Amino acid sequence: MNKHLNLAVDLCGVKLANPILTASGTFGSGMEFSDYMDLNLLGGITTKGVADVPWAGNPTPRIAETYGGMLNAVGLQNPGIDVFLSRDLPFLKQFDTKVMVNVCGHTEEEYLRVVERLADSDADLLEINISCPNVKEGGIAFGQDPKAVEHITSVVKAAAGTKPVLMKLSPNVTDITVMAKAAEAGGADGISLINTLTGMKIDVRKRRFVLANKTGGLSGPAIKPVAERMVYQASHAVSIPVVGMGGIMTGEDVAEFMLAGAAAVSVGTANFTDPAAAVRILHEFIEYCENNGVETAAELTGAVRED
Repeated sequence: MNKHLNLAVDLCGVKLANPILTASGTFGSGMEFSDYMDLNLLGGITTKGVADVPWAGNPTPRIAETYGGMLNAVGLQNPGIDVFLSRDLPFLKQFDTKVMVNVCGHTEEEYLRVVERLADSDADLLEINISCPNVKEGGIAFGQDPKAVEHITSVVKAAAGTKPVLMKLSPNVTDITVMAKAAEAGGADGISLINTLTGMKIDVRKRRFVLANKTGGLSGPAIKPVAERMVYQASHAVSIPVVGMGGIMTGEDVAEFMLAGAAAVSVGTANFTDPAAAVRILHEFIEYCENNGVETAAELTGAVRED
C-alpha cells in the first residue's frame, strides 16, 4: 500500500483505521468470521442486534435468495445483553478495531435497558435499529414516524452516557430526509442507512410464500441505487455523519457511497457470499485510491461533482 495514503476516517469522534465496517445482522458478533479474516484489518465491526432478553426470531424458512440479493425475515434472533456483555464484547475487544453495538427493542423501555448497560461498557459506538415495531403504538416501526424517531433518539442519547449514538434509518418511508432531520433533532451523533427494503417472494409451483413471515427485508446489489440515493439525500439534509450501506460488493462501491456523502460504509450481504468479503473490499478500495490520486479516504466524503 502507498505509505502516503491515509485511510483513517472520523466517525462521530471515533477514529476508524479505515472506512470499512460490517453491517449488523450479517457478521454475527465477529467471532463467527474470525477464522476467515484478520478482524484487526477492519475499520469497525457492527454487531448483530442486541436486545434486553434473548429473542428467538421468526419461524423458518426465513432467508431466500432473490435476483441481485436476498430476503431475510430472521427476526433479530439474538442471545440478549447478558450473553453479549459476558461473551461477545470481551472477544471483540481483543482486536484492534472499533466495536459498534446494534441495539433493538419493541418498546422504549427495552431499548433503554440495553443502552444503559452499554453506557459503561467497552463498546465504542451504539447503532440503534429503529426499524423495530413499536408494540405500544400498534406495531408501526419507530423509524416510520418522525416524532417517534426524534423521541427515541433523545431518550437513548440521554441514557448512552459518552457513547456516540447512530440511528439506523429505514428506507420504507416517504422521505428519508424527514427521518434524518428528526434523528439529528433528537441529538443523534450520526445516522446509518439504509436498512432493508420490505419485499416478498412466492413459490409459483407450490403457490406459497417462500418466507414463513410472508415478507422480509431485501438487501444486496439490487438495492444499491436506492441506498446511494438516500445516502446522498440524507447527508445533504443533516450535518452529522452518515454510514452508508446497501449492496456494497466492491471497493469502487465504497468510493461511490462516500462520494455520495457517506463518512464510512458497512458491508452486509456480501458477507453471505464470501465470508472474507470485507477485507477483499478493503483491498479493492485501497487499489481504487492509489489508482485515482486519493491521498485520504476522508476526502471522498461528499466529493461528487455537482456540475
